[in-house]
Amino acid sequence: MNQIQQHALKKLKSLHVDSGEVALHQTKGFSVTARLGEVETVEYHLEKNFSVAIYHQHRCGTASTSDFSIHAIDAAIEKALSIATFSNPDPFSGLADAKKLATVIPQCDLIHPWNITPPEAIALAVACEKNALAFDQRIVNSDGVSVNTIQSDIIYSNTLGFIGEYALTDHSIACSLVAKEKNNMQRDDAYTTARNPAELESIDVVAQRAAEKTVARLNARRLKTQNCAVIFDAPVAKSLLSAFVQAISGPQLYRQSTFLLNAMNTAVFPAFISIQQQPHLPSAMGSAPFDREGVATHNQYYVDNGKLIRYVLDSYSARKLNLETTGNSGGVFNLSITFNATTRDELMQNMKTGLLVTELMGHGTNITTGDYSRGASGFWIEHGKIQFPVEEITIAGNLKEIFSGIVGVANDIDIRSTIRTGSIWINRMTVAGE
Repeated sequence: MNQIQQHALKKLKSLHVDSGEVALHQTKGFSVTARLGEVETVEYHLEKNFSVAIYHQHRCGTASTSDFSIHAIDAAIEKALSIATFSNPDPFSGLADAKKLATVIPQCDLIHPWNITPPEAIALAVACEKNALAFDQRIVNSDGVSVNTIQSDIIYSNTLGFIGEYALTDHSIACSLVAKEKNNMQRDDAYTTARNPAELESIDVVAQRAAEKTVARLNARRLKTQNCAVIFDAPVAKSLLSAFVQAISGPQLYRQSTFLLNAMNTAVFPAFISIQQQPHLPSAMGSAPFDREGVATHNQYYVDNGKLIRYVLDSYSARKLNLETTGNSGGVFNLSITFNATTRDELMQNMKTGLLVTELMGHGTNITTGDYSRGASGFWIEHGKIQFPVEEITIAGNLKEIFSGIVGVANDIDIRSTIRTGSIWINRMTVAGE
């Protein structure tokens, strides 16, 4: 890959264009799936991508290829140049400012190969499923157990002289089950994922959690339409922060299509809430030494004591807004929200009565208006304890009110993605059912 990158940069410079950038991404590994004690799939992965962007006279052309041959690389570069020739001028296009590029590439401890063979992975999947099926007699079927291991290599370089590369691994085990009691059937799953295979949960833990979650959903009821408090379980609470990130991202802002337009330095959350990015956490799922433009990533707050103090910008959107990039080309890196020293159970006890949401369905989030409406399932809480499972309901509100209505955040932090949060308690939402 280094030779390809060097050749591509040399080719770019020979074209005498204003500037250009190239990125190479290679992913390799395998995944296996077992169901009811039998092997269902064994898949080997080898994916390659070369992308190039050329900037000349404020015009931009891009091209990509999965063929790493010199002929294909040259053809992609020529195609990008041709596209740039015919594209409309855009004064905001171009490379990131040189002063923003990473000068030191921090080691984030992201690469930990898993010394496991496909037969060993199959044995692991079969054993996990066996444990899950034996957990409770109401577990009557399985949608399978998958074991995955992937390594990705990334190189980014540009004509300003920046060259950055890093590698990362991604390992996971997932178990999906079906439970039945009388005429009621339910499905649920559990998974573990980590950069380091030593940090994966054991198959016993994954199997037990999958079984417990599936059985707990049996005999779910519908609720009457009402307004009540809602707790978003940590894995689904991430979707709230994801909507917030989208609302303060550059494209939404310069298109003026966000409900948080002109919200800078105003209170969006309660004063006890702060939201920050920590991109260099060792072995974390969202860590990266630089963003997709080579800009250095660094710790920074987006919300401080409830107030919005920073947007999520790449170089292009920053120029459109007459601001500076925040080093977020490609998104945020290990975004986290301040949390109370409170467990989810304690959060429910404090709420006393309301809804615990454990699954969301649909895409009913309007970032322009903030209107929020999604299908949901979970559990009804009374006297601070789970009473019964619920399904076929819709929860609705406006994100402005949802964000300002946060009462507490539990310490059950889900670290399995680039957004890290515990369960979030909202004071009031509309729950539509019967």
